[in-house]
Amino acid sequence: MEDLKKRKLEETIGNGEFSSVEHLRSLLEPLPKPQLVDLLAKLGSQYPSIAEEIKSVASADPVNRKLFVRGLAWNTTSETLCAAFSVHGEIEEGAVIYDKATGKSRGYGFITYKHMDSTKAALKAPSKIIEGRMAICNLACEGLSGSSTTPDLAQRKLYIGGLSPDITSEILLNFFGRYGDIEEGSVAYDKDTNESRGFGFVTYTTVEAAKKAIDDPDKTFGGRNIIVKLADSHRNKMMQAQVSSAIPSMPYPVAAGYHPQPGKPHGGVGPLGYAYPQALASYPASYPSPTAAHTSYGSQLQLPYPHQVIGKKDAAGLHPITPAGMGGYPYCMAKQ
Repeated sequence: MEDLKKRKLEETIGNGEFSSVEHLRSLLEPLPKPQLVDLLAKLGSQYPSIAEEIKSVASADPVNRKLFVRGLAWNTTSETLCAAFSVHGEIEEGAVIYDKATGKSRGYGFITYKHMDSTKAALKAPSKIIEGRMAICNLACEGLSGSSTTPDLAQRKLYIGGLSPDITSEILLNFFGRYGDIEEGSVAYDKDTNESRGFGFVTYTTVEAAKKAIDDPDKTFGGRNIIVKLADSHRNKMMQAQVSSAIPSMPYPVAAGYHPQPGKPHGGVGPLGYAYPQALASYPASYPSPTAAHTSYGSQLQLPYPHQVIGKKDAAGLHPITPAGMGGYPYCMAKQ
């Protein structure tokens, strides 16, 4: 019965008995998107020709077929990348991106499938182990977004420190997979030597799995005691350490002879532009008598001050002050 209806419908389409394209468009335009999608899906499931047309239109734009793949090992080649993703369908183009200056991999690449169905299949399992490291893929038009932009990422991503050099990314993921499904994770490797840097990261699909890994009292892995904590808290700690190291320590400037506490000399230096009083010589045991002092100045020339000068007044109406020498004696000038 159904076959008879389909045959009659196809004959009707072939005879052109349906309304014009303009008339059908005017009927479809007011419909909401979900209703249009349901209508096309229903027609495509009933009529293979319509299904093929839908696939052709959907795959025409490469934006819907291109994947961005990150988390690749530094030695992963374009051939290795394509081989890992070819299980989902025919690949139109695939390449690892290399640094132009150094010629080394930048740790990411792109895969473009020939059909959109293959792209959808790859996105259903976005995580893949490629050469011992877990790579993550998402639509290239989303860039670095996708699952990594979820609000709870800070509660799902863990920092794993103190790892043994023999621990690979695959071993790391197998060990921490006991707490829940892992979205992505890898050991951190040195770009030049490709050796482990002794730490890594694991991102779970749920917050609960991350909490289990943190709360587990057994922190022994590979014969070592490891550190398991939220990656965000570790990053903040590292940033604070970098800021602290960038600020030079500045000792309080104090004179070398100054003692802030009895018996504890201070090693600082005097502030710029200021000189602390220096130690003075001890006072003499006895002072010379005025007569002897006056006699010692006898060899010096006294400067007499005429009476008429003393009688004059300055602009303020005050008498000028006679210069005085040491000990109240007249000011004297040595002989030339």
